[in-house]
Amino acid sequence: MTLSPIPLPPERAWPIDAELMPRSESSLRSLICHVARLMHQFRFVAGAAGSISARLSESRVLITPAGVAKSLLQPDQLMIISIDGSHPNPDGERGLRADDELAMHVACYAARPDIAGVVHAHPPMAVALTLAGISLRTCIVPEAVVMLGLIPTTPFAPPDSPEAANAIRLLIAQHDALLMAGHGSLTVGADVWNAYLRLETLEHTAFIVHSARQLGPIAPLPPDQVAVLLETRRALHLWREGDAERFCEACGVC
Repeated sequence: MTLSPIPLPPERAWPIDAELMPRSESSLRSLICHVARLMHQFRFVAGAAGSISARLSESRVLITPAGVAKSLLQPDQLMIISIDGSHPNPDGERGLRADDELAMHVACYAARPDIAGVVHAHPPMAVALTLAGISLRTCIVPEAVVMLGLIPTTPFAPPDSPEAANAIRLLIAQHDALLMAGHGSLTVGADVWNAYLRLETLEHTAFIVHSARQLGPIAPLPPDQVAVLLETRRALHLWREGDAERFCEACGVC
């Protein structure tokens, strides 16, 4: 049986401009469930894997619970936690607990106050590239250069370990998308919808790189072409601290 996405509020549909993104808690809960269904539909996650969170306020975050399949997630199952990761209202009576990978979400919000949405997924092609030792920290796919920048890969560490959270904290301060070797991806945004769209772009980029490698050697984009793309990246306000040095080192745009 094919599950259709949870109906969205009649006065609003996604995608929409970030300025019009849902402000109420109920609308945000519906959007997170919509994103969860999309993640399952496009096979970015399987079973109960993956997690989604969204900033409710300066001190509170909505997050998916552990052990609930993303294809079946309901708005009232989302949990509210404090920005420091504590859970003031345990929901044991419904058998729910905060996501096991809560620490990586907390690390993102602590690193950057501009982040209001975090999506953790297991995109198959992107993860497969990490297993094969193929980096996406390259200037090959123009859309990725503009929208994601250079995508780093963290060393392998248990997902809920302090080592994983520390690696994420350091990298997410200057990146909107990253890969965790052998595990999954983490994308962030000014809202949960943009964080999800970055996940789509990440997996699409990985698929292009994999396909191109089957056809022959891949030539990186020439520095002068990358320079034009970086102007677009700046114009879209996607430029991140350290980008100049990174693109100089990796792509020769100095």
